[in-house]
Amino acid sequence: MRSVRPALLALAAAALALPLLAAPATATGPAERGTSASPSFSPITDANLDRLRWVAPEGFHVGSAVAGGGHHLEQDYPDPFTYDCEYRKILGKQFSSLSPENQMKWEFIHPEPDRYAFEAADAIVDFAEENDQVVRGHTLLWHSQNPAWLEEGDFTDEELRAILRDHITTVVGRYAGRIQQWDVANEILNDDGTLRTSDNIWIRELGPGIVADAFRWAHEADPEAELYFNDYGVESVNAKSDAYLALVEELLADGVPVHGFSVQGHLSTRYGFPDDLERNLNRFAALGLGTAVTELDVRMDLPENGEPTRQQLRQQADYYGRALSACLAVEGCDSFTIWGFTDKYSWVPVFFEGEGAATVMTADYARKPAFHTLWTRLLLARLH
Repeated sequence: MRSVRPALLALAAAALALPLLAAPATATGPAERGTSASPSFSPITDANLDRLRWVAPEGFHVGSAVAGGGHHLEQDYPDPFTYDCEYRKILGKQFSSLSPENQMKWEFIHPEPDRYAFEAADAIVDFAEENDQVVRGHTLLWHSQNPAWLEEGDFTDEELRAILRDHITTVVGRYAGRIQQWDVANEILNDDGTLRTSDNIWIRELGPGIVADAFRWAHEADPEAELYFNDYGVESVNAKSDAYLALVEELLADGVPVHGFSVQGHLSTRYGFPDDLERNLNRFAALGLGTAVTELDVRMDLPENGEPTRQQLRQQADYYGRALSACLAVEGCDSFTIWGFTDKYSWVPVFFEGEGAATVMTADYARKPAFHTLWTRLLLARLH
């Protein structure tokens, strides 16, 4: 490491000396040869240095969602993870952690009462192992993307409880020792901090105690996996994050194996950055939990030509950088995942009309200022 440290220092100094943003460059060749948002910003020449995962501090996982399933099925392209070779190349090269975007959600992995479909999830886990990456499992208990047979079924409470236990035991057990973290309970609270009791089938039918059971069953299936709560709108200290804090304290007091709390980080330049993100994560770290940023993207209102302005890209890069810095500053926040790395497959334009360009690369894999901001801050953290 000593032999490369001077080179790292020189790169860091060069990166900091350059302006954050000039006009976006047009990709004239493979993006992974150093395409940047500034024509003069191409300091990365070493094959290893040209990777977010390599410049990250030791033990810090920088990840991406793996595109597939969900809204992708409605688009005019084949499955990105399976068929886009350039996408797979960048995914394996840049990131040390992968999160299935949809492939482990109920409607995909458990499409029929007596049938599990593991092919897509298996492919991601196999790919991760081939590329020396960890995996975050997503997700086991959620109100959304459940199959019709589950949501519309006429089950007794005992039957429904058995269905959830079998699902968690089967899915977590299949990947025992191969998945680092699981989002066990996803988005179980409303914005005011109350439990989702109307649209979450598990809590509505079985009561709030089912959440603790889900953690217990997941722990039984894989005692080594780290088990997380995961939600949006909890980046700041607010009613929702306060409620999670109280819930976690209660569960820990009861001996429930909760190991972490993660903020999704679906941000928009319409709103200010959550300046108290670090303070909020520290509240959970103080309970002995791991913390993580799990689904970061920064969407923006696009001009009529569909191209973000220089100022928009600057603001987006600032949001990405500040989110990363907040995580790096919190002890135990060692997992930082962006919700896809290319606008080509981003979920944002599908769900937020008029907004987009939310990731760190363009649709043709040119790197935006946000990418370089992440790279520089990871490098500086590694050198610190």
